[in-house]
Amino acid sequence: MTALVLAPHGTSPADRLKDAAAVAFIALLLGIPMIGLLTVDQGGALRVATRWPTLFAFVAICFTGRLILRLAIDRLRAAKQARERSDVELAAADRTASPWLTWIGWAALGVALALPMVFSENRYVVDTATTVLIYVMLGWGLNVVVGLAGLLDLGYVAFYAVGAYTYGLLSTQFGWGFWQALPVAGAIAASFGILLGWPTLRLRGDYLAIVTLGFGEIIRIILVNWTELSGGPNGIASIARPSFFGLPFKPPGDEATFASFFGLEYSTNHRIVFLYYLILALALLTNLFVSRMRTLPIGRAWEAIREDEIACKAMGINARNVKLSAFAIGAMLGGFAGVFFAARQGFISPESFTFNESAIILAIVVLGGMGSQLGVVLASLVLVLLPELGRDFAEYRMLLFGAAMILIMVWKPGGILSHREPTLRYRANGGRR
Repeated sequence: MTALVLAPHGTSPADRLKDAAAVAFIALLLGIPMIGLLTVDQGGALRVATRWPTLFAFVAICFTGRLILRLAIDRLRAAKQARERSDVELAAADRTASPWLTWIGWAALGVALALPMVFSENRYVVDTATTVLIYVMLGWGLNVVVGLAGLLDLGYVAFYAVGAYTYGLLSTQFGWGFWQALPVAGAIAASFGILLGWPTLRLRGDYLAIVTLGFGEIIRIILVNWTELSGGPNGIASIARPSFFGLPFKPPGDEATFASFFGLEYSTNHRIVFLYYLILALALLTNLFVSRMRTLPIGRAWEAIREDEIACKAMGINARNVKLSAFAIGAMLGGFAGVFFAARQGFISPESFTFNESAIILAIVVLGGMGSQLGVVLASLVLVLLPELGRDFAEYRMLLFGAAMILIMVWKPGGILSHREPTLRYRANGGRR
């Protein structure tokens, strides 16, 4: 058997220019409300000022950067395929990923670690970054169900709510701490995932989407009406905040606090920065867990079910168990994110777990490129930061946000990172590293 090597798609100069022009056009559309237009106070009234030179410079940078990036990617692919003509092996996708994706991932991690240090006195920036990381974690959880297993889930916010309310109840009723409740809430959310997956195993496509949407609404309605358990519309307040190894983030007093233990002047930003690093650690663990699961037999079975369920059954794969495992693991990760959300806010109510949240999380997975871990990060940045940057436009910001999403999907229908390496690559000699 010989290895079949295909030439990279779209490697001619014309293709590179066309791709760079498309990226520049998207940058122009996104940059008009964020960079090209600015509201200024003039005599007590707001006036829209323009900054076209800055906008055009931004578009030119995007065009040039994309052109250089495509050229580098094409050359790396060509060199890699030349090496692979003689090196036949079996390798995991995470180990054969394009070098530029690896560098982007490490650069993003460096920026994430340094961000609270650079903006230590700017609570808004750190809070916004924390929100982005929550959606990144939720996106990676839903990516297991939608991106890897190919099961359309419109009720993912239900598991997010289960995790949050589990911690809220354990904290207020039994005095449990964050780390005590985290695994319990994840297990309960996973059981709800199995509860959803079991009766829907025979459904596909739109029918599965309708059932999962109904499941999400059932959970929300139960939270609204079961007042004795969930507090109803009033929600649950006074939820315990996580501490730093038992050191609370409080003003110095009789008990040891974070500030007094380390000899620091008390600041409310200490807790904000700690929560940021906490969700960053949880998100990185989630990414590591999902990446390793993809290389295991169960991860390969998810992708096989996504591609052709009938062929999988003919090969002896238990489709029922594979689907249930995807639902359970995705729900567990959503439950973990819900625990952090409840701990961060200190208060939860049903209004935080509406269908709109499910739609945003699903949009992150689809817009980033289904199955792409890095794509989820990029899509989370777009979907969280874009509305924030457009706040000056008040009621028009969501109109601009929706228009930008539509245009991105028209120009990039497969998502921001539509291309990704296969989980396993087969070579002639069948070796494995």
